[in-house]
Amino acid sequence: MLSVKNIKFLYYLLAIFLFSSCLRYKRVPYYKDISQKVDSVAAISNYKPMLIQKNDLLGIYVSSLSQEASALFNYNLMGIPGVTTSTSPVTGFLVNDAGEIQLPFLGKLRVEGMSTANLQDSIQKQLGAFLKEPVVNVRVLNFKITVLGDVMRPGQFNIQSERININDALSLAGDMNITARRDNILLIREEAGQRKYVRLDINTKELINSPYYYLHSNDVLYIQPGKVKYDVEGNTYRNLSLLLSTISVMSVILLR
Repeated sequence: MLSVKNIKFLYYLLAIFLFSSCLRYKRVPYYKDISQKVDSVAAISNYKPMLIQKNDLLGIYVSSLSQEASALFNYNLMGIPGVTTSTSPVTGFLVNDAGEIQLPFLGKLRVEGMSTANLQDSIQKQLGAFLKEPVVNVRVLNFKITVLGDVMRPGQFNIQSERININDALSLAGDMNITARRDNILLIREEAGQRKYVRLDINTKELINSPYYYLHSNDVLYIQPGKVKYDVEGNTYRNLSLLLSTISVMSVILLR
């Protein structure tokens, strides 16, 4: 028969084991400061349209009442239904080191720093002198991000939309591993001739309001492993040892 003292000792061992598990779990959830009991609403004030950069590859598709005339602008867009293509291997219009592209009839256009919507409107207005009722669509063909470090599937990802946030990027990479640090995500961004290194914390909802929450083309996210990453096996063996010790103590007590 178990005495009160033995039962208390047994509960103590189990408490140690469970408490060590709880400490690890506390590192896992995102946005821990968002209420779990009350719904809330916040305005989106930190999103800004992506701006065109040097070395962006622009897909510019032009249509008008004259399909033959429009085809002059679409000669290097491959794979678009109804678009006439040539044998040129070039796809899209590359923004050069001067921040310019060159279009038929319009010549050199300064595009760096413009949004695709602004460039679309500008080209459409200028083409009014050459085409009847032109319609222009512009998109960045080589929009990509990179996610490295302690995630399920690190890699480089091509993005179809111009709007992607950190949550989307982590989802593409299979999410962070349990061992990853949530409070020290490194964002590397090249912008205006500079390379920025920004530390982000996904533990707090302030990240959602950050100017870095929405990603730009060529952004790199590095997910830093936590110290436990290098001691997973050791922790596993220690926890297993503690559990086995608890079972052994229980067996000794029960056999008395």
